[in-house]
Amino acid sequence: MEPAVLGGRLVSSLVGPLVRKLFVQGTPGAGLVDKPVRLCDLVSFRGEKRTIGEAEVRKLAGRLVSEAVASPGERPFPPDEEEAVTDTLARRLLALGDLDMDDVQAVRMGSHELAQKLHRRAAPPDGLSGDACVFLDSTTQWACLHILEFFTRRSTFVARTLVEQSRTQSELIALVNELIARTPRPDARDTAFEHRYLSYVAQQHNHITIYGIDLRDSPDRWPLEVAYLSLEATGDEERTGGPGIGSEGTFSVHLPAEEALLAHDCVLLRGDAGSGKTTLVQWLAVTAARTGDRVPFVLPLRTLIRAGALPPPAGFLTAVSCPLSPPEAWTERVLTAKRALILVDGLDEIPAADRHHTRAWLLGLIHAFPGNQWLLTSRPTAVRPDWLTAEGFRELLLAPMRRPEVTTFVRRWHEAAQAPEYLPPLLDALRTKRDLARLATNPLMCGLICALHRERRGYLPTGRKELYDAALTMLLTRRDRERGMGAVDGVDLSEEAQLEVVQRLAYALVLSGRTEMDVETAEGIVERCLPSIAVQGAAATVLRALLLRSGLLRQPAEGVVDFVHRTFQDYLGARYAVEEGHLDVLVSHADNTQWEDVIRLAVAHARPRERAYLLEQLLSRNTPRLSLLALACLEHAPALDPGVRAMVEARAAALIPPRTPQEARTLAEAGPLVLELLPGPEGLTDDEAEAVTATAALVGTDAAVSVLARFQGCRSDRVRVNLTRAWGRFDTEMYATEVLAHVDTDDLYIFADSPEQMAALPLLGHRARLGLTGNYAPADVLEVLPDGVEYLGFYENPVLSDLRSLGSLPLRSLRHLTLVRCPGVGDLSPLADLRLRSLYLHELHELNGLARLTTLENVTLITRLPGGGLAALPQDAPLTWISLGSGAVAETGLRGLSHWQGLDFLDLRDGLGVLGSQDWAEVSLLPRLTRLRMSASLVPGLAGAPRLSTIEELTVTDVREGSDLTALAHVCPQVRTVRLYPEQLSAALNAAPWAAVFPDAEVTAPSARPYFF
Repeated sequence: MEPAVLGGRLVSSLVGPLVRKLFVQGTPGAGLVDKPVRLCDLVSFRGEKRTIGEAEVRKLAGRLVSEAVASPGERPFPPDEEEAVTDTLARRLLALGDLDMDDVQAVRMGSHELAQKLHRRAAPPDGLSGDACVFLDSTTQWACLHILEFFTRRSTFVARTLVEQSRTQSELIALVNELIARTPRPDARDTAFEHRYLSYVAQQHNHITIYGIDLRDSPDRWPLEVAYLSLEATGDEERTGGPGIGSEGTFSVHLPAEEALLAHDCVLLRGDAGSGKTTLVQWLAVTAARTGDRVPFVLPLRTLIRAGALPPPAGFLTAVSCPLSPPEAWTERVLTAKRALILVDGLDEIPAADRHHTRAWLLGLIHAFPGNQWLLTSRPTAVRPDWLTAEGFRELLLAPMRRPEVTTFVRRWHEAAQAPEYLPPLLDALRTKRDLARLATNPLMCGLICALHRERRGYLPTGRKELYDAALTMLLTRRDRERGMGAVDGVDLSEEAQLEVVQRLAYALVLSGRTEMDVETAEGIVERCLPSIAVQGAAATVLRALLLRSGLLRQPAEGVVDFVHRTFQDYLGARYAVEEGHLDVLVSHADNTQWEDVIRLAVAHARPRERAYLLEQLLSRNTPRLSLLALACLEHAPALDPGVRAMVEARAAALIPPRTPQEARTLAEAGPLVLELLPGPEGLTDDEAEAVTATAALVGTDAAVSVLARFQGCRSDRVRVNLTRAWGRFDTEMYATEVLAHVDTDDLYIFADSPEQMAALPLLGHRARLGLTGNYAPADVLEVLPDGVEYLGFYENPVLSDLRSLGSLPLRSLRHLTLVRCPGVGDLSPLADLRLRSLYLHELHELNGLARLTTLENVTLITRLPGGGLAALPQDAPLTWISLGSGAVAETGLRGLSHWQGLDFLDLRDGLGVLGSQDWAEVSLLPRLTRLRMSASLVPGLAGAPRLSTIEELTVTDVREGSDLTALAHVCPQVRTVRLYPEQLSAALNAAPWAAVFPDAEVTAPSARPYFF
């Protein structure tokens, strides 16, 4: 019989009073003494305060049994066992006097355990039936429940319990403290190790080699702060279409390369050999290590791939030979906490066969640890353009150094080399000698030019091959002589002997598609080379001499050899291939982008007949890329069969003029020579003119300015946009005066993206539309702003806050203002006096004073509105155009939209939030609304929406193949024109599947071509 069943027979009103008689009432204290009152001293049938005797306890037991038996229902045990059951129950209750515990201990024990103790203390039942034993156990437990209930109601129980809890907690705290003292916390170990690791990274990557400074009395490496030059990264992004900007599409982004990760957590940075990719990786690593904002992991792929299996997070530090041993799973904890900066350098430096595996490794890490920052570097053509686009990677291109950057680099170089007397002549040569200026496009080549200029006392070679030849002579022989160094372990190698060895090493690496080799492999190559160079000594000794003295080879890790730069590997590999007559090998690899520079340099090394053969073989493949590669080779072929040269130029002419972005980029890769072949503007279609101007801009040399200047009178919108965007690729003042000052941009924005461009704005004369990107205060802008500006945009400006100066006299003509990512702007009230007609706000923070702009007719809000709703807009403004996006009305939806009865255009963008039938009801109340633009993501919310019978023109964005627009057609029965734009602007849509959905409308999918650069 369970206690709950027995409880139905023995109600609490009976059991409670009987149980309380077993204990003395009003017993002392909370038991705050060392020996608290025990249970045996509390019972009423023992001690000095005895109130009942054993006979009374037996009577109490008899009453409990009799009441249970007398209750309705089946008897719990046979009638002849009632006396024996009563006697046994009495002995169990009397056993309370033998328990050595207090009430707190009894309550902590629980009723079941207390009943078991009483059962064990009392004599066992003798000869009772199973039913009787079950009844006894149930009755005992039921009584114990009431006993414990009695204890908890005693006045001393709570006090005693608190005392016990306090003592227990004190003991537990002491034990925990002792455990902590003996075992350091994991986070403490992580913090201590992280400090050591960040210090190591800052020290390890804080020095770089500036080529040519490592001559006499100069250190091999220089501090990163002295040597680092901020270069520009460019990329294409979608423009969201601010007022007056024109049709939506892509636009060219220009930003300092070190800021690539500020707006995007995942970046793929492309750059040519020597463009500064690895130096940028070092800069980002050192900066992160010093600020502590992120934990940097520098992962050079050529080092990782050597081990075969790419490392998991736990193996990051081991894979790059970091001597520090992190706590177990530390790297994973950093990644999980989204605190890591992963810098993966050199996608182009691993074989093409390994890139698919590498991509899978990267994606595995990115998916497993989202929220971290990633920067990947690669040569421009090593991986396809969309290699990681689907994973949210922003693609940027490390731009060639412009004239100001070259000047800055040259000045720093001469300052570091303590050679000021050579600075003015070299700067003059770079300004006047076109061939020399064409070579100075990246830090590597600038460093070599500076070094050669100083070493040769002001004389410089003009061609690329001659420059490399001179650089090799400097690095292989003159460098050691200047330092006064002798032989290494008795091995003294001449320049020719060194060249013979290093070019064989380079060719082996070129053939394998790698940039590193094991020391054992290198020693084997040297061993086979020794007989031909007549050098006495072991291969290991010769290799060691080259590593120590050549300036070309290095040992980045134990057991590994590579070249100081990929450029030298390609140059020497091409030299050996030509010497050995491996022309067919070169041609067989022409489809591999990693061999492009090798083939171009091979043409430079080859004799005229060999050059002709190489170029003929490239043309015989009859592909556009190889035809243009042949064209690019011409700059390295001063002596060539005229017939072969004419054939190459004729084949290239078939590709000119370009018509597509890819054709423009491919042509630009051929270099400055292509500028002489670019036609126009006469006789070109608008598409061809756009592609030609894009090609010239991508070439980016001063010679391209004259090509672009020919198009300054062109009326094509996209050509004129190309001309304005190209400003950042050339000398600021020269381009402003020779090109931009003559381009009609009254209906287009001109964007000033640098302080130099800001300062040059007065050179442009009257400009109606200007966009300013960067940290400029309004007062600084007013100093250079031309008169008559009607459209003004501020982009990415964290210092812009006080707008009062915009109300000054020079801007009384302003009618359209754009503010994009200007977090300091909070009060728009100062704009009330400008009588603005159009306002475009994108990703601002707090907005006050918007309601005071009562002259607005056109407003675009891609930002959160105060209060989350349209009530923040000026209620008296004659608005005819409203564009909403990115949670602008997240709290209130479109409530209140019908207030502006003159509205004839409404734009509802992706990210606006969920719109319901009440929101669409507000839209239906606009009598003049004829044009609706909306994202396809909002169509599902049209269920139950009222008819929008005034809509005649419909534009749907973010359309995917298979998007169901049936609900939209039902809601807009009077629509006559439907334009569909794909989710990716560069993609193409076939409008046919939706023609049946809108049977009475003209359905089109206009091409939203991105701009070329």
